[in-house]
Amino acid sequence: MDPDEPDMVPVTVDRADPADAADIARVHVEVWRTAYPGMLPDHTLTGLSGPRIAWHYEQAIRHGALVLVARGGGTVVGFATGSRRPPGAPGDGEIETLYVLDDWREQGVGRSLMQKAARALRARSCRSLFLWVLAANPSRWFYERLGGRPALRSTTRVGGASVPQVAIVWNPIERLISQASD
Repeated sequence: MDPDEPDMVPVTVDRADPADAADIARVHVEVWRTAYPGMLPDHTLTGLSGPRIAWHYEQAIRHGALVLVARGGGTVVGFATGSRRPPGAPGDGEIETLYVLDDWREQGVGRSLMQKAARALRARSCRSLFLWVLAANPSRWFYERLGGRPALRSTTRVGGASVPQVAIVWNPIERLISQASD
């Protein structure tokens, strides 16, 4: 082992518990504030409310939403959410959020979250999957590297601003599951 290399901390991915909501909100706020400056309005990033976001995730978890957490060193370092979508959506299932703390990127955390979410959505009879990513987000390459294909362009409103976004699609869903397993 190289003495200059940090020790790799094992990461586990499991279904979230309502008690994880505050940690999920902490990751959500930190990732938005580090990933989206220049893409989203400053007032949106500074106005993020950890307690309000935690309440949202706690309610979602209590009502059976698909919320997965990645834990490293005993703490939540990333999470993903997903759900089944109605006909007419770009896919049967959607990854709604995927956030990983900066210090935990490039360690397979996002890949593990994507794989577990895809498997969970396949178990809910989803045959295809999509997610929306901001068009200016440099992390778009990650989804394409996992076999996703840009399919649609749209805009979303965030903090009063119109923000371009791209739908990344995996059809069939196995394309993501097999890529995420590599």
